[in-house]
Amino acid sequence: MDDTTENITYYDDGSAKKKKKKKKSEVSLAEVQLSTEFRVKPLGGEPVALDTSKWPLLLKNFHELNVRTSHYTPLEFGCSPLQRPIQEYIRAGFINLDKPSNPSSHEVVAWIKRILRVEKTGHSGTLDPKVTGCLIVCIERATRLVKSQQSAGKEYVCIFRLHAAVDSVSRVRQCLEQLKGALFQRPPLISAVKRQLRVRTVYESKLLEFEANRNMGIFWVSCEAGTYIRTMCVHLGLLLGVGGIMQELRRVRSGIQSENDGMVTMHDVMDAQYMYDHHKDETYLRRVIKPMEALLTSHKRIIMKDSAVNAVCYGAKIMLPGVLRYEDGIEMNQEIVIITTKGEGIALGVALMTTATMASCDHGVVAKIKRVIMERDTYPRKWGLGPQASIKKKMIVGGLLDQHGKANENTPQEWLHKYVDYRIIDPLKAGSGNVLEKSPTPVKAPSQPVERKREREAGSDSESQNGEVKDEEVERKKKKEKKKKKKAKMEEDDAI
Repeated sequence: MDDTTENITYYDDGSAKKKKKKKKSEVSLAEVQLSTEFRVKPLGGEPVALDTSKWPLLLKNFHELNVRTSHYTPLEFGCSPLQRPIQEYIRAGFINLDKPSNPSSHEVVAWIKRILRVEKTGHSGTLDPKVTGCLIVCIERATRLVKSQQSAGKEYVCIFRLHAAVDSVSRVRQCLEQLKGALFQRPPLISAVKRQLRVRTVYESKLLEFEANRNMGIFWVSCEAGTYIRTMCVHLGLLLGVGGIMQELRRVRSGIQSENDGMVTMHDVMDAQYMYDHHKDETYLRRVIKPMEALLTSHKRIIMKDSAVNAVCYGAKIMLPGVLRYEDGIEMNQEIVIITTKGEGIALGVALMTTATMASCDHGVVAKIKRVIMERDTYPRKWGLGPQASIKKKMIVGGLLDQHGKANENTPQEWLHKYVDYRIIDPLKAGSGNVLEKSPTPVKAPSQPVERKREREAGSDSESQNGEVKDEEVERKKKKEKKKKKKAKMEEDDAI
């Protein structure tokens, strides 16, 4: 079958001409990513060559990651971030918003909260009311990433005006070059923070245009979060010796999201919600809102086994046996992202091992958790299911162990000799200063019945009350003696 269509064009003289047009047989990358299921699959035999350069979000180029093991049990829970159900997609998404001029950042965020009918929203850093541009609005679960976005670098394009003419454009460019590196700044009179002197870093700046007739110019600046460009314009005027102010400002990048990365307006948000409410068409809403994993694509990645995901959500340490793949170039104390085999973000962590250490070790703590971003119980609980743990649970139910799994008077002797409790600290090692090491000491049965907590507290309260009463009596006696002595002395003075 031919993939062509015929178009007949009629002219004024009555003649006709046929034109052949080829059909678009290629499917767009966005459609492929939405329709296909992407996941890291366990390998039984020889490794298969994969080109993952077009895989979405955090699974992009995952074939370049170092493989620790390819064997794990895949669980049919969770899903790719782009294929979440629409309500869950909204609750775990963010909007790269083009903030309009005049309303404050907090007003804009409140409006989006009301339009989308969600419980919680947050933004990536306050913009002044007159400032426009990139404002990342995080929705519900994505608000856990707000703090990391607020501290990320920013880029601005600014229009400034000088109060008098300057000698040349090169002098303006030279003075702007001086405003680089660590700068002292005091926030303007009208600002959202306390007016105290602070240091902020300007990484790079560039004079884009300068009009000598109007004493106005445009410059681009890349700076640290919390830099006031208004103050920078005033400092530029002081360096030139003529004075200057900021006319207009636009933020063109916040973190890794720029104005070229699918920025939307408030009208887009309203229209997308209207389309979903009235026509049940969620395509516009999915285009306006992005998954929160898109904010983490610049982080180094570690892929966890499905069976270890829920344990990390409950705060377990990120141990090496649960790691499937890890990225090159991970350094100590570097912020990394922990992801599932389907590309979902589990947590932000701080690396405690380098890539070289992970490659040479069999066990140990890979990273400590900084912020968990996945909801608990998205994946099933897979800890406490081993043979020893199962026996222990049955013994607790049968009354052979107490509710905390410790020995009581009913515990059989065989269990006491066989079971090793790693929670008991060896006093010799503890005395030497190495408290973290624990000795596998067999559990001992309690020789005496354990005193109840309430009885202990009641006894200690009564003792403390008796002690307090005695102290009060002693103080009273001392006061009386002092009064008697003082009275006797006064009588002696009167007699003299």
